[in-house]
Amino acid sequence: MSIIERVKSTFTMAGRILNEVISFFVFTVLDVLDFLLCYIYRVIDFIVEAEWKPCYCSSVKQTITSSGTILVSESKIVCLTSSSSSCNKLQLEEISDTLYTRSSLVSEVSKSTMNELKRLKLENAAPILKRGTLRSTFTVNSSIVEMLQGKIGGLKSNIVPRWSDCDCKTCNSWTASSKDSLFVHVDGAKENVQENVIFIHGFISSSEFWTETVFPNFTKATKSKYRLFAVDLLGFGRSPKPNESLYTLREHLDMIEKSVLEPYNVKSFHIVAHSLGCILALALAVKHPALIKSLTLLAPPYFPTPKGEEATQYMMRRIAPRRVWPVIAFGASLACWYEHVSRTICLLICKNHRLWEFLTKLITRNRIKTYLVDGFCCHTHNAAWHTLHNIICGTAGKIEGYLDMVKNRLKGKVTVIHGEDDELIPVECSYNVQSRVPHARVNVVKNKDHITIVVGRQQAFARELEEIWNNNSTSN
Repeated sequence: MSIIERVKSTFTMAGRILNEVISFFVFTVLDVLDFLLCYIYRVIDFIVEAEWKPCYCSSVKQTITSSGTILVSESKIVCLTSSSSSCNKLQLEEISDTLYTRSSLVSEVSKSTMNELKRLKLENAAPILKRGTLRSTFTVNSSIVEMLQGKIGGLKSNIVPRWSDCDCKTCNSWTASSKDSLFVHVDGAKENVQENVIFIHGFISSSEFWTETVFPNFTKATKSKYRLFAVDLLGFGRSPKPNESLYTLREHLDMIEKSVLEPYNVKSFHIVAHSLGCILALALAVKHPALIKSLTLLAPPYFPTPKGEEATQYMMRRIAPRRVWPVIAFGASLACWYEHVSRTICLLICKNHRLWEFLTKLITRNRIKTYLVDGFCCHTHNAAWHTLHNIICGTAGKIEGYLDMVKNRLKGKVTVIHGEDDELIPVECSYNVQSRVPHARVNVVKNKDHITIVVGRQQAFARELEEIWNNNSTSN
């Protein structure tokens, strides 16, 4: 090893150690801050809204299953009923345990204290059993129970924005509509539609990620043949942001079907998805394998779970590693680990997004479009928090099964595109997908990251998509 390589290796090692040390202190402070903010928000919520909403810092409580209201199995919600006779569409929804199980210094101290109090309570209180009745109880996080009870009644059960959420016309345009459906931007062919394409954006983004980049760069021939759909996912952009929603996989898929497949009579389609959207794309492909013409995934978050690890927890640690560097990983860690710190960030950024848009335009002298800022800001904390945990973390144990079904049942071509410099979702994720779906083609783009895989190379990306769709049409 040369002297230059030794020096470089030494600096790299020193940088890692420094990152570890600084991260330990920063996240310890954030652990304490999140704990304090929990009580601060409870007080403010009660003053402003005359009630405090449940949070995942809440202690667990017992839910009686014989009541016919909520059936649970350990930490998973199995069925929610609106009457004693039938289950509504929320049955079999899975709530990610990462919502209420995130290890930290404060949580471990709090947990040990609560366990000791429960032990003392059980020792001093004898169980009372009534003869002739059988009532089984399960321990469930109280916030899940309260939020599920509030869900009966549909998306519009609570359309009034919370005090910490934005109340502008753009963010709440869905409340003026009589339809409970997603915002869908439709472009391309209007008559003689030959094929359909559904674009699904990633986390804290919107349909503008596609409509402001690749859509204007498609050729006239493409737009005369293909009908292009770009959706704002539930909770993001101009789509509904129901306060009581848990933003589960089932809800997201149902809304895409209800907003695109059914009203536009889509019988077959291509899918293009980015980041978190790749998970929804895979689930959609598994649900409708015969309808999928091709599947294009950009930066899919797939980390195979090592033996002995809990899939949800492992995924959370990979995408949110509790490190201050790189910056995008620090941001992901704030969003994933801290319910109340992330709510504060949403309060400062999302509620005041009009101010940030104005400052962006002022600083840049209106020379750049603000669609990325718009997409980043136009969501609620409830939507971002639950989508992050229930979709990215909560489906971690299902992705392998999805990929196996794509390999065995999907006839269309699978293409995976990844930026070489992506610091949030590493390139290895795309190769992990290929290891499960051998016929998938992986394209690693040099000098591009999680965002610039599309933004800044939209013309080249538009040509790539056209080639994928045309080749798929010819092969079929």
